[in-house]
Amino acid sequence: MSASGPADGGEGRQRKRAPWGVIALALLTGLALVRNGSGESPMGPPQPVRAAAPDSRSGSGSGSGSGSGSTVSETPDPLPYSAVGRVRIPALQIDAPVIPVGLDTSGWVAAPPPEDPNLAGWFTGAVSPGEKGTAVIVGHVDNHEGPAVFYGLGALGKGHHIEVRRQDGRTAVFEVYGNEVFDKAHFPGDRVYGSKGAPELRVITCGGEFVDGNYAGNVVVFARMIAVR
Repeated sequence: MSASGPADGGEGRQRKRAPWGVIALALLTGLALVRNGSGESPMGPPQPVRAAAPDSRSGSGSGSGSGSGSTVSETPDPLPYSAVGRVRIPALQIDAPVIPVGLDTSGWVAAPPPEDPNLAGWFTGAVSPGEKGTAVIVGHVDNHEGPAVFYGLGALGKGHHIEVRRQDGRTAVFEVYGNEVFDKAHFPGDRVYGSKGAPELRVITCGGEFVDGNYAGNVVVFARMIAVR
């Protein structure tokens, strides 16, 4: 896959974004890369614990000082559009290149190539990380050779940071305020993907039970931008 369009915002930006309602509807049915997994690891990937679920205030995106302690003064202004270069999650020792992904011919979010386990995908149908709205980064939990880039995602806790290096040279720093696993058959698309009115990020991979060659759920990390470097 290759990037399309300019690497940053500006008058020369030529990029058509599908209406969010259409995107949310497509995503509601599941993500291509997290519909299936190898299930090769005998222990299975870690799963979020109940204590990591977002509370009602943390998910508001208002910067009201709830959840992990972010306040209005800590919330930077939204950034312009920019393509994405890398994602880092220090608590999990993740440092991975990110490629743009869109929807495939079946209407699912396209997967990064499974043969490269240390590769994540940024869904270009939503905002870029740092823009106002909810950005989405996805990645495999495993492949047939073992753990992949987001294998440990379920262990991420409130207050951990996710750093997204953008191609305009800025790094958007997000703070985790929730981590949950959702059954694919009852995936809350509006809750996960809906805009909170501020720059937010969702990082998604497989989760739940491994049944008949598929993971039954999706692990979803909820985070909001707290800094720009």
